[in-house]
Amino acid sequence: MKILIADDDPTSRLIADMAVRNLGHECQSVADGTQAWDAFRANDPDVVISDWMMPGQTGLQLCRNIRDQKSGSYTYFIMVTSNGELGQMAEGMSAGADDYLVKPLNHEDLQGRLISAARVTAMHEKLAHEQVELRGLNTELAAIARRDPLTGLANRRALQEDLEVLEARVTRYGHRYCMAVLDVDHFKAYNDSCGHQAGDQILKTIAGTLSNQVRTGDSVYRYGGEEFLCIFPEQSLATGTQAVERMRIGLEQLAIPHPGSPSGVLTLSAGLAMLQPDDIRSASEVLEEADVALYRAKHLGRNRVEYGISEAT
Repeated sequence: MKILIADDDPTSRLIADMAVRNLGHECQSVADGTQAWDAFRANDPDVVISDWMMPGQTGLQLCRNIRDQKSGSYTYFIMVTSNGELGQMAEGMSAGADDYLVKPLNHEDLQGRLISAARVTAMHEKLAHEQVELRGLNTELAAIARRDPLTGLANRRALQEDLEVLEARVTRYGHRYCMAVLDVDHFKAYNDSCGHQAGDQILKTIAGTLSNQVRTGDSVYRYGGEEFLCIFPEQSLATGTQAVERMRIGLEQLAIPHPGSPSGVLTLSAGLAMLQPDDIRSASEVLEEADVALYRAKHLGRNRVEYGISEAT
């Protein structure tokens, strides 16, 4: 272990230093509380053995400062005093000391305290490692909770969270965005004729196609079933339409056979809506408008993009 000894008495400091080194530990010795505080911050020792009374900072002040220091590792603090008054020891423990020794130092007592220190610091290190692992797992679980397990796209939970952020940006900074809802044409017929396993594979393929078509900053979500949703920040209706048309054409050009479709291949229908900076609608209202536009695209023959009512008029 790395051990810091702080004692203003040269003889006591030398005796403690030699004893610690003889026990096989790395040791640094300083002559007052100020030096001890600097050495602690520079070297992050495992154990501090500090005299109670020192110039610069007392051992009590040093202990409190160490306990107030926010660090990833735990430092075992042993207070050393020239008398064994219980009141003084209780005060040291209340300040954050883990143990105490009484001068003159006894080799066996010191060895026992350092064995306890090794156990405690090892336990704290293990707990710190487990906390890091737990934070990592929580981060991973949070990411999983925002992902659709089939396609790997962001899911409706992620969409709801992201829409709240978008709505705040529109309100605060005057941003705008386009939103598109896309639906696979005649998907039920595809499942009925080709099977659900093939249908799942097609949804993965479509998700990959849509993701490859969007630019950096755009977002693609699995909205539900065979529906997908795209958000295009800072896009006009014209550029948003171009992006959705690129997706629609990209899927059609894959020429994936679809026995239940009049065209014979898989296609997409899409509804598009836009939110301007001065628009008083909410994100959910824009989404509803894109949904209505999607149904109109299907009613007009599918494999096409339609705008929301406010954009069309």
